Amino acid sequence: MRGTTREHESERMQECIDNCSNCHAACLETVIYCLQKGGHHAEEAHVRLLLDCAEICQTSANFMLRNSPLHAMTCAACAEICERCAVECERFAGDMQMEACARMCRTCAEACKEMAATGTLSGERGTLPAT
Repeated sequence: MRGTTREHESERMQECIDNCSNCHAACLETVIYCLQKGGHHAEEAHVRLLLDCAEICQTSANFMLRNSPLHAMTCAACAEICERCAVECERFAGDMQMEACARMCRTCAEACKEMAATGTLSGERGTLPAT
């Protein structure tokens, strides 16, 4: 039975890694789109948030890929930043690129919230191993 729980947790982590990777790509693609579009799309704060979101998504995926005992912390930050990015992207109602980015950010945020709540596969919830 324990193996089944660990496998389920591993599947959830892989799903979160995939969501983080997809969100990273979506945000970077959206930065390019926004810079090309100009105007409000290219406002400094908006582009900075997209880049922050892309970066924390990549960092969170990396922490999970190496089974860092601190991944719950990066996932919590990722969830918060993705939520903020989704809200920002939703300001551009009717813009398909912005709406797609917002959806991806929300998907990633939900997966990261779950990972942040569950902590590590060993159940240590982000504590450092004893040295």
